[in-house]
Amino acid sequence: MKTALMTLITTGLLVTSSSILAVDINHGKSLQQKNCMKCHDDGMYTREDRRVTTPDALRNQVQRCEVNLNLKWFPEDVDAVVEYLNTTFYKFK
Repeated sequence: MKTALMTLITTGLLVTSSSILAVDINHGKSLQQKNCMKCHDDGMYTREDRRVTTPDALRNQVQRCEVNLNLKWFPEDVDAVVEYLNTTFYKFK
């Protein structure tokens, strides 16, 4: 009985934590369109000579823009924008 209860609790925690950790790509798209598009269009992400060439560089650039625009995003917001940009444009692994 104790083992079954522990298994149930552990499974519940894993399911809960994985849903909490999921990045909301639609939220990232919304933030990007509301904020990033004020300064540039999607051509920034698709140009051949883009400076962002790694996942870390993408995260750093999103954070730099967030600070420069004084957006005061939560880390989850940065994650969502990075995920949206990567999934849609950069396609880093």
